[in-house]
Formats: sequence, structure tokens, C-alpha cells
Amino acid sequence: MAAPVLVLDASIGVKWFREEAGSDEALDLLAKHVDGEIVLAVDSLFMYEVLAVSSREGHAEDVERIWRDLAKVDLAVVPIGDALVSAAASRRAILGCSLYDAFSAGLAHLLSAPLCSADQRAHGSFPDVRFVG
Repeated sequence: MAAPVLVLDASIGVKWFREEAGSDEALDLLAKHVDGEIVLAVDSLFMYEVLAVSSREGHAEDVERIWRDLAKVDLAVVPIGDALVSAAASRRAILGCSLYDAFSAGLAHLLSAPLCSADQRAHGSFPDVRFVG
């Protein structure tokens, strides 16, 4: 039986590197992914956003360390393509959020998977969303 898929918004990935509300729960999701209990799927913007926000006050070596740590966990990274852009555009219209914020919701829609986010403003009306923090 395949492990269930959970789509993450970058707000969850940031919690792996910055101590903030919901960090323990976000790290628990990561541990379950590493143990093979769940599969964490992300759009390719996730990697950039987690790097940018997690290293905002840091130095070049912080960016490189965070990148190495992200690469180790073997997330299911879905590249931006026609289907994902279309799904994000339709989720933006439904949710009233930015296109940038709609990519994770679009991916969750495409994969028929729950979305995990800390961004209630962007994803508050997305069905089957799980909020952390």
C-alpha cells in the first residue's frame, strides 16, 4: 500500500529551519516523510521560498546549509508545467489569494491530496486544508 500524499505550502518548510509556532508539528510531518509513513509533495517554488525566508537574516553559508538539508529529505518536487499553472490559476480565482500562494493549492487539487499550510489568509477557504501553527 502506498503512503498517503500530503502537499505542503512553503510556510511549513520554513518552520523546519526557524523556531516559530507550529515548528514541532512541521518537524513531525518531516519525520513521518523520512520514515516513509507519508509522502510530502511540493511545487518547485517551495524550494526557493523556503531558502529565501529561512535564510533572510543569514549569510551565504546559511543558504547552502538549508539547501543541503532540503535536498537530503527527498521531497516529491513537482515542476511548474501546463497542468500546475492551470490548477494554480483556477485556485487563485476560487481562494482570492496571489498566484504565488495558489501553486500549493493547485498542486493539492491536481493530486487530490490534502494541503498543509500555516497561511490561513491564503488557504483558509481551501477544502481539506490542515493548518499548522
